[in-house]
Order: sequence, then C-alpha cells, then structure tokens
Amino acid sequence: MPTLFARIPEDRVAVLIGPGGRTRREIAEKTSTTVEVDAAEGEVEVTGPDTDPGRVLTARDIVLAIGRGFSPERAMRLLRENTFLAILDIKSVTGRRDKAALRRVRSRLIGTEGRARTRIEELSGCSVSVYGATVALIGNDEQLARATRAVQLLLRGSEHSTVFHMLARERRDAAVEEAISLPPGADEGE
Repeated sequence: MPTLFARIPEDRVAVLIGPGGRTRREIAEKTSTTVEVDAAEGEVEVTGPDTDPGRVLTARDIVLAIGRGFSPERAMRLLRENTFLAILDIKSVTGRRDKAALRRVRSRLIGTEGRARTRIEELSGCSVSVYGATVALIGNDEQLARATRAVQLLLRGSEHSTVFHMLARERRDAAVEEAISLPPGADEGE
C-alpha cells in the first residue's frame, strides 16, 4: 500500500480533523484512502490502495492545501480531474529573516480587504491562499501558470494594475483560443 506523509501547522490540525472528525473522514471517503492525524505533532499519514496511487497523492494534496490555509471546501477542488496544488515560498523573494519585508509582501498579495487576492482568483481561475510565508494555488495547468506568473510579479514589486491587466489579457487570449478550437457548429447553447 502506498503511503505518503505530510506535516501541517498546529493551528490547522483542528480544521483538517473537522467537527467530530468529519473533514478527515470526508477526505478518506472521497479518495478511498486512510488518513491518520497526529494532532500533537501535526503529522499526517495517508495510505491508499495499490491499484490507484493517484488517490493517495490527491488526499495528501488536500491535506497540504488545508494546512496552507484553504478551507476544506476549497481544498476539495483538488478532487476534480486535472486540478493541482502549487505552493510558492514568499521568503525566496524577501529573504529568510526579514519579517518586515514578509509582512509588506503578504499585504501586497492580499490587498485591502482581500481585493488583490480576490482579483487574482477571478482573473486566473485559481483558488489562492496566503498563509505564513507561502502562497498556495489550486487550479488546472493554465490557471496555475497565470496565477504563478501574477504572484511572482507582485512579489518582485510590479504594480497591481499592470499584473491585473496582464491576467485579463491572458484570460481573453485563452477564451479566444478556446472559441477557435471548437468544432464547427458547436457553441455554448448545445
């Protein structure tokens, strides 16, 4: 049986377990795995069937997403086909010891009342969570590429408006490409 391990922050263990163990059970049921949580250490063991090791990876990614600040409902997006988790380290830009820079960059990514984070989600199609010194993203390949590029630009100090215009342009271009690739006679009404 394939087994993967994950460690999540102590303050996220209760969210992972859920009321009466409901969230942990739901992850296990939906992925056909066993999810064991050591609440004292924040260590999680995910074991699954030999026949489908992908389920173990999915369950582990859901655990990691919850550990990186996503709600269980948003983390369950990883159950969809071709949906992945990416975690970016903010300290790779700010430096390991510069707490003021970390706070400043986190604030830029989140924005006033969460507007910058929400705008990145709307324009890229990714779910975004800024937690500790990381930015976690959930989406398909194209969404992850757009959101990662946007986050990296903001981390390096690009203006919000420049990044949002770039995302909007990329989204329009992707929509045009998709419309062009539809077979003749196929439209949204069918």
